[in-house]
Amino acid sequence: MVGVLSLLVALSLSLLITRVAAMALVFTGMSREAAKFQARSAFTGVGYTTTEAENTVNHPVRRQIIMMLMLLGNIGVATVVATIMVSFSSTTGASGSQQATIVAMLFVGLVLLWLFFTSRWVERRLNRIIGWALKKFTDLDVRDYVSLLELSSGYGVSEMLVEAGDWLVDKPLSELRLSDEGILILGIRTTDGRFHGTPRGDDRITSTDTLIIYGDLDDIEQLDRRHAGRRGDREHQKSVAEQEQFEEANPLGRSDETPADSDRPQ
Repeated sequence: MVGVLSLLVALSLSLLITRVAAMALVFTGMSREAAKFQARSAFTGVGYTTTEAENTVNHPVRRQIIMMLMLLGNIGVATVVATIMVSFSSTTGASGSQQATIVAMLFVGLVLLWLFFTSRWVERRLNRIIGWALKKFTDLDVRDYVSLLELSSGYGVSEMLVEAGDWLVDKPLSELRLSDEGILILGIRTTDGRFHGTPRGDDRITSTDTLIIYGDLDDIEQLDRRHAGRRGDREHQKSVAEQEQFEEANPLGRSDETPADSDRPQ
């Protein structure tokens, strides 16, 4: 029982360490996906040789973060291996019901950890806390690209991978009318490495494209979950209507401050 709890705690700390490191790498200008990949690669000691890895080690602040991850990774991997051995050894003399209880606890704990650390809702709020803590309690020489791009509370730049069956697939930007939802496409990266930095209305979205999007982060998340078909069309129309109501209630040029998130229709 103690071994299982120790294993879950060790895994939680490992995931939290990589999340903090990934956020620190984001502050140096890396994209979120690249930062996550490099943080996990350094922590586990995989060491992929890629252009991103070269850019990481050539940057003094990123190199400092990676070195710390490597050190903590060696300790973390050894801890996880040791706790796994303790967990299995503790079940050797246990009865069948006790062994089943231990296995069930381990399974439930792993599922809860997976749900927690893969939740986008948790990720957004955890990243805000981590970002605040890094700026408050560290002296890393970084530029706060996150604050630069999140021009107002709840808004930001995000990457979205388009998959088959998504509402966006095989439609030109002019037909999607995403700007009517308050969402802007800043760039399109195709699977062959091409990048369209100034998308036009006749650019057609295809599956496996990666979109660089600016807008309300909750709206972007809803767009990412939107599937093709009539239901997706209805969700688009609903988002357009909500955006029109929001703009009517908050016209440009008003003298007061930007409205709070609670005023934003969801």
